[in-house]
Amino acid sequence: MTDLPLFLQAFHFLRPLWLLLVPLVLLVWWWVRRPLQRGAMQAEGIAPHLREALTVGRAQRRRLMPIDSTAAILLLGALGAAGPTWSRQPDPFAAQSAPAVIVLAVTPGMEQTDLPPSRLERGKQKIRDFLDLRAGARTALVAYAGTAHVVLPMTEDAQVMVPYLEGLSPEVMPREGAVAGEALSLAAAMLAEETAPGGILFVTDSLDPADVAPLDASSAPLAVLSMRPEGSRDRGLDALSAPVIEATPDPSDIRKLDGLLNAAYRRAQLDDVDQPWEDRAHWLAWPAALLLLLSFRRGWTMRWVGIAGLTLLLTPEGARAEGIADWFLTLDQQGRIAFDNKHYARAGELFVDPLWRGYALYRSGQYDDAALVLDRVETAQAAFLQGMAQIKGRHYRDGVRAFETALARDPDYPGAAENLETAQRIVAYVEAAQAASDTGEDQGIGADEEVYDNESGQGEETLREADGAAEGGLLTAEQWMNTVDTRTEDFLRMRFALEAAQPPQNAGAAAQPHEDDGAAAPAGEAPAPNAPAAEEGGE
Repeated sequence: MTDLPLFLQAFHFLRPLWLLLVPLVLLVWWWVRRPLQRGAMQAEGIAPHLREALTVGRAQRRRLMPIDSTAAILLLGALGAAGPTWSRQPDPFAAQSAPAVIVLAVTPGMEQTDLPPSRLERGKQKIRDFLDLRAGARTALVAYAGTAHVVLPMTEDAQVMVPYLEGLSPEVMPREGAVAGEALSLAAAMLAEETAPGGILFVTDSLDPADVAPLDASSAPLAVLSMRPEGSRDRGLDALSAPVIEATPDPSDIRKLDGLLNAAYRRAQLDDVDQPWEDRAHWLAWPAALLLLLSFRRGWTMRWVGIAGLTLLLTPEGARAEGIADWFLTLDQQGRIAFDNKHYARAGELFVDPLWRGYALYRSGQYDDAALVLDRVETAQAAFLQGMAQIKGRHYRDGVRAFETALARDPDYPGAAENLETAQRIVAYVEAAQAASDTGEDQGIGADEEVYDNESGQGEETLREADGAAEGGLLTAEQWMNTVDTRTEDFLRMRFALEAAQPPQNAGAAAQPHEDDGAAAPAGEAPAPNAPAAEEGGE
């Protein structure tokens, strides 16, 4: 937490009664130190240099005494025992960054090359850096020019967004212009469906003065990444009261934007009474350990350390740890450290606990392996995660069964009923599309290699061909998504043209047909009520 006011507001002690030791330690320190605080020798007629030589203990009073380091260690121990804290324990089943909607201006002005290679390409680079910084967080993408469109709804997989981002250019937009207000409405509508507070990031080089008031009135935290060269000004951006951050060659601008958008999310985390406070006492162990080094003297202490080292070296071969981390941490604890650092593949290799291991495999994209591991755990939480893994792996009917199992184990499990309904709709859509397409021999279009889960046997089970064209020669969004030879920019151009031709009230619904490769993923991953225990073992 980098916000100082928020830190001061949240700081407290979990076990404040231990603070009663602080005055006791100070009293003992003063009582031991007091005899050493004698005044200078009052002896008239003695030369100053002789008086200094005859005074005993004067040098010791100016040195650091053993009682000083002992008192400091005891004080740090008392403060650590009191349990200082200023943040909640992170929920491993929830992203640790706020949901965010990235709004990119795709206008002719963004193609200027004063920010090489161009303002638009530099903006795309910054968006990719933003996605990398927020790995695992829910993020959506909106593009606007004369019309505004949802390019991709909320997703946790940043790699899904990259090809859509690359396909954006002014040529794919139906009309020229800069309707930032309409883009803000789309972004706000998506954030309203999220369970956690989120933010909106505008990536643009200019802003129409008419859009300044709507952006300033946004209820969600909003920030702007200015894609203008240093020293240039824009009337709309200058009038905006929301933070406007200039693009920099290094990632400092992205880190600053992430901190601004996460402010409301961090405050919401502090208000979440279901999550326990995180004990920060271990931070005080390091200065205490450094002070403890002052107490080492030549003698029995060092001999004891040598004997302890020899004991570790002479341990039988079968009991020897493979690494230094194994001396102090269990595999589950090492896996938790890797998981917290977002090294999910490494965490999946380390975890022994099947629930944690399955979730780490899921977060690393190994959906089939995750579903197999989670099958060993008979809890609603495991079944829910297994369902998410099956859906992401395109085993839709298996996902339906997993969500049904989760509800059978816990009818009130958060998110299970909603995701079951979504999974059932996906199965129905796939089977209906396959039944309608049949073999596709009359259409004369080559089938792609995409395989769908179709246990009911409706239509062809292994091949799905592209449907025919819609009225006027235009393909629908689903038809374009299912053709393998279509470039991303062609798909976006046609989809945006269809959306722009629809009535305004239907544009928002038509803008969100897919999250991942032609099939919408479940609405969201509800955090589990209780995180599995992975902290048992050595210290």
